[in-house]
Amino acid sequence: MNNQATISRPISLSGKGLHTGKNVTITFIPAPENHGIIFKRVDLPQQPSVKALIENIFDTSRGTSIKENGAEVRTIEHLMAALAGMQIDNLLIEIDAEETPILDGSSRLYVEALHKVERVEQNAEREYYTVQNPTTFAMAENGVEIKIVPADDFQVFVDVDYGTKILAEQKAQLTNIKQFTSDFYNCRTFVFLHELEFLIQHNLVRGGDVDNAIVFVAQKPSPDVMQKLADFFHKTDLQVTENGILNNIELRHENEPARHKLLDIIGDLYLLGKPIRGHVFATKPGHFANTELVKLLR
Repeated sequence: MNNQATISRPISLSGKGLHTGKNVTITFIPAPENHGIIFKRVDLPQQPSVKALIENIFDTSRGTSIKENGAEVRTIEHLMAALAGMQIDNLLIEIDAEETPILDGSSRLYVEALHKVERVEQNAEREYYTVQNPTTFAMAENGVEIKIVPADDFQVFVDVDYGTKILAEQKAQLTNIKQFTSDFYNCRTFVFLHELEFLIQHNLVRGGDVDNAIVFVAQKPSPDVMQKLADFFHKTDLQVTENGILNNIELRHENEPARHKLLDIIGDLYLLGKPIRGHVFATKPGHFANTELVKLLR
């Protein structure tokens, strides 16, 4: 697929923002050649546009967020991963709140919505970013490193290790972008229980649910903590399963956390504004490290 692509007709989907908890509707609209991926905040005066480019990054603390023309669009990584994985180059995305919907915590519902409309190949040739020299961003004190090296194609290799019994070392690899919509698109975000408690205390994850995130439990929580979580999620049957996951969620892949980290990398790298030819090797990646690498490439 060496020509640019868009979609045949508009399509919408709705949900809640992960951190804001606000109901939000996004509409994917076909766009012309060389348009790129652009968000339009239709809920704001003058409906400002925000280009999905690394220059507009402003926050990576709880997701990847961009800002331009006084408008923000938050937590875009799963949506961007869907577009990169489906090789869609040009799209206008109307959004009526500041945060994209979390949906099931992966790219699955974005991919399924876009599959309902035809992918349209355009006349203009796709422009690739071809890596010329090995480039690395690292934070040695945290064991974080993300490196990209020259290659004729795009591949990603991920290695994570959370040092716990329930979530130790995991690896994932993508050797062809076409694998995304079969092996990675449905891998959900995850969090440790102690991190979730912190987020709840600070009035974040207001759109979170046990159904749109995998919650790992390193130590069995007290009945009081379980009750607070049950109240927050409006669940009466909250429990910890034998494999240390909250609320009976079944993993879609044995290494779903590592695969989700790879999904995030694909979404964050697409902020370069074009697909990449290069091989990515990531150890303990996160949104900050991912986007710092993109800044170095840019």
